[in-house]
Amino acid sequence: MASRQREDTRRRIFGTLVMNALLRWESLVTLLVTAILFLFVNNISVAGIDWQPWFWLVLGGLAEAALVVSTITDPEETQAAMSREFESQYDLGNVRNRVSRERLKSALEYRRNMMQLVKRHQGAMRMHLRQTVDDVNDWIGHMYELAQHIDSFEENEIVKRDRQEVPQKIEKVQIRIQREQDERVKSDLERQLRQLEQQRVNLDATINSVKRAEIQLESTLSALGTIYAQMSLLGTKEVDSARAQRLRLEIQDEVAGLQDTIEAMDEVQLQSARLM
Repeated sequence: MASRQREDTRRRIFGTLVMNALLRWESLVTLLVTAILFLFVNNISVAGIDWQPWFWLVLGGLAEAALVVSTITDPEETQAAMSREFESQYDLGNVRNRVSRERLKSALEYRRNMMQLVKRHQGAMRMHLRQTVDDVNDWIGHMYELAQHIDSFEENEIVKRDRQEVPQKIEKVQIRIQREQDERVKSDLERQLRQLEQQRVNLDATINSVKRAEIQLESTLSALGTIYAQMSLLGTKEVDSARAQRLRLEIQDEVAGLQDTIEAMDEVQLQSARLM
């Protein structure tokens, strides 16, 4: 699945680069000049060869092909296309929690600034920093997934209802147990009470998981800001390559922490669904 997604992403980026090349002003000028030469420059001889009008079309096509190839192989163009493709995956309008949306917006701004830092370096350092930004992409992807989990929990009407009703039900069942004389009925009520108490435990776990997720988003954004500050201090010396590698390890640790939080929320949600 992941390899298929990467392949789809590559195809989209390639298509974007080709389209960008075709829409460049140089491309339009090439097409215009070719058309003028084809229509109005005829009956000439070049190096003893009778020039045919369609020769202009061939030359124009070769010039256009060279322009497309230069665009596709330009690392700056490729990086810009990848950035646009990356951000298109995360529509902040789909994140309904305002705080989560603002944190993701800030995270994307950090990433854009990191891309500007990458452009300042050359050689091995640029490669290290690009790899760092690739790791940040995973980081932001997990943040977006975590924000979606928060939305899912906040919009769960059943959870909202049960948070209000379950404590009331527990209180009523406890009163009935105290008043009930029949042992068989009392046994059924006690079993019901245990189920309700377990449901309340799961509800509390659900609320706590959302609180943890919100804290995780905040701490992750702070860590992202720290990583950006460290990147901005990196020089061009080879000694800084080791520092760049340490940055990548720090990012990978943060990604692992985000994944743990997401998995914990999934587990809580699964347990609640089983109980219901």
